[in-house]
Amino acid sequence: MEKPWLKHYEASVPPTIDYPQMPLFTLMEETARKYPENTATLFFGGKLSWAELASLTDRFAAALAGLGVKKGDRAAILLPNCPQYIVAYYGILKAGGIVVPTNPLYSEREVEFQLNDSGAETIITLTKFYPLIKNVRAKTRLKNVIVTNIKEYFSPLIRVLFTVFKEKKEGHRVEIDAGPGTYLFQDLVARYGADQVPKVDVLPSDVACYLYTGGTTGVPKGAVLTHRNLLVNAIQCKHWVPDVQEGKETILSVLPFFHSYGMTTCMNLSACTAATVAMLPRFELHDVLKLINKARPTLFPGVPTMYVAINHAPDIAKYNLRSIRACLSGAAGLPVEVQNRFEELTGGRLVEGYGLSEASPVTHANPIFGHRKVGSIGVPWPDTEAKIVDVETGERELAPGEVGELIIRGPQVMLEYWNKPEETRNALRNGWLYTGDIAKMDEDGYFYIVDRKKDMIIAGGFNVYPRDVEEVLYEHPKVKEAVVAGVPDEYRGETVKAYVVLKGGETATPEEIIEFCKGKMAKFKVPTLVEFRETLPKTMVGKVLRRVLVEEEKRKKGMA
Repeated sequence: MEKPWLKHYEASVPPTIDYPQMPLFTLMEETARKYPENTATLFFGGKLSWAELASLTDRFAAALAGLGVKKGDRAAILLPNCPQYIVAYYGILKAGGIVVPTNPLYSEREVEFQLNDSGAETIITLTKFYPLIKNVRAKTRLKNVIVTNIKEYFSPLIRVLFTVFKEKKEGHRVEIDAGPGTYLFQDLVARYGADQVPKVDVLPSDVACYLYTGGTTGVPKGAVLTHRNLLVNAIQCKHWVPDVQEGKETILSVLPFFHSYGMTTCMNLSACTAATVAMLPRFELHDVLKLINKARPTLFPGVPTMYVAINHAPDIAKYNLRSIRACLSGAAGLPVEVQNRFEELTGGRLVEGYGLSEASPVTHANPIFGHRKVGSIGVPWPDTEAKIVDVETGERELAPGEVGELIIRGPQVMLEYWNKPEETRNALRNGWLYTGDIAKMDEDGYFYIVDRKKDMIIAGGFNVYPRDVEEVLYEHPKVKEAVVAGVPDEYRGETVKAYVVLKGGETATPEEIIEFCKGKMAKFKVPTLVEFRETLPKTMVGKVLRRVLVEEEKRKKGMA
């Protein structure tokens, strides 16, 4: 197929890459051999070298084998970002297992569903979450529960302070049952030697991960990703940053590792660039600013809400952000005002990209230092093809400028949905992944997400794509965050409602916001309702949960 986007690649970015034929964890092993003394992880003042991280991973893999974990067995990780997550992730893979990343914000019901759906028999979790696992354990297939404390790899001083002032108060000090099948992470890695690593023949084509997706739009489904899928996407990411320096980068890692975006652009990218992973368990603004100031990160993958928070930090002048060189923004549209302000603060480049869990996840991005287009997700990555097809049949390719469904083909695309043959057939057709996202491509091969199929608002017979309206709302000088949803309306079927978070100290009326929109968009797109809120409901990765807002409206009207 014709690839007009290739002429916009930066000079050092290849259109195709020769990927090594090896399992994913080999990236980490090779980095440990080449850069054994380099800092691999930085976590609340504590550091692990690549040699130490590799040794812990080997010992954990040996421990899993000792617990009976065999090739193809599923092991869940219910942890926030911490060094133990990285050790568990690569240790499971090295033992031949399949990683099942699990969101720490999940309820008991959601954790139980994912454990049962995946068939996980082992879980690595935090002391704080142990009571939850204890409650659901009997209703799952769990044989092994491995528990760790968040403080294990803090610096000595911070660990003491945490133990005295925070551990009990924040729920990290709990009683762990000493019965069979329950183990402490630190005991296991101390009990086994790195020379006891199991000899498992792991192939690039073997499954590495069941990555659950669709929770924001329906019942979660496990995207089945292979070692090759994930290795390819990490290497594509490495090549997309043209001036990346192996062994000299630091990646600010506040995107959660249990999410595909953080897993690839923070954790796996660090393994193939020998970068330091400067991580936090969650995005807390001042913790992030302090970490940037101290760790001097060079790369910062994130989501728009993170950049918005930094842009509006009241004491931003206290922090030096100038180490940041390149940022890839995903999960939601990046408003141009957010992009411009963040670049002013850091001197780095912030570009919008695009991905989905079914593609490991990244498929598109604007060139980091080359030609970028406002409102565009950029161009397909090396070895990745994309096109726009009609929404009705999904078979007719559309011309540049026409709006339809975005479909993708590339080596990072999943095998299937776990145990979901019908959903797999709908998503994977003739070698193409049907994304469910409504988009268009311009003459240069740059793609633009208009919105998700399910998020499209049909108001009085007109199609309204929320992003069109949100871009305008972000232009209002008083608006900090905004999201638009279709809410039930007796006359129009649906009408456009804007949910707005104002900047600190600002006040506004709904009429003011509506009037601002009128001169900037077609009349049928203008919000008829405006609600001011302190915050917007979001997933842990920072994506606004539009569905939650719609459900609230339906409950108000007695429709749910």
